[in-house]
Amino acid sequence: MLAVTYLKVFFGWDQVGIIGYILWVLSVVTLGFIIQYLVSIRRETVMPESIRAQIVGMFEAKQYREVIEVTANEPSYLSYVVHAALAEAPHGYPAMTRAMEEASEERTTKLLRRIEWLNLFGNVSPMLGLMGTVWGMIQAFFAIVDSGGTPDPGELANGIGTALVTTLLGLAIAIPALAVYAIMRNRIDSLTSEAMVAAQDLVSTFRPAKKA
Repeated sequence: MLAVTYLKVFFGWDQVGIIGYILWVLSVVTLGFIIQYLVSIRRETVMPESIRAQIVGMFEAKQYREVIEVTANEPSYLSYVVHAALAEAPHGYPAMTRAMEEASEERTTKLLRRIEWLNLFGNVSPMLGLMGTVWGMIQAFFAIVDSGGTPDPGELANGIGTALVTTLLGLAIAIPALAVYAIMRNRIDSLTSEAMVAAQDLVSTFRPAKKA
């Protein structure tokens, strides 16, 4: 019974109306995105150590064609950047370097665009909460007007409750969404920079030796 009461207060099932239900759905969607990003954007997916070790071993064995095949089929950031560099190998090391930089920028931008949903939800949900707050206060004032200045406490509390619950829901979505968004941005910057350094180290095998 206590759990049901808590859920009614938190989600405002009895009083929030359509705005509250939109916020409730948005909270579920936001949670889904948060879980997805925390699982999919990790060191193991951006720069898997097993793939790095495999590429090193193939380079040492001069199995360059095999490296191209492996990096073409492996979805990590590191493989994507290395594959882009190897595709330009016939055009020389400077072309490989440019290809790495372009591939790195493209994949980093793609990752940052993915997490922009959290930024959107984090900014929209408080606005929806504010809309619910305004609507709830309007209901409260109409209740006062309709009653001639002595409103029924239940009707007045309904409007005030709508205002407070929608504000709470909006903040409950925005705070974790924006927090995780900031964490993921920092994680992407850190991991992609580290993976780029690792890719440059791998491709340095093709760097021409300096003339004496």
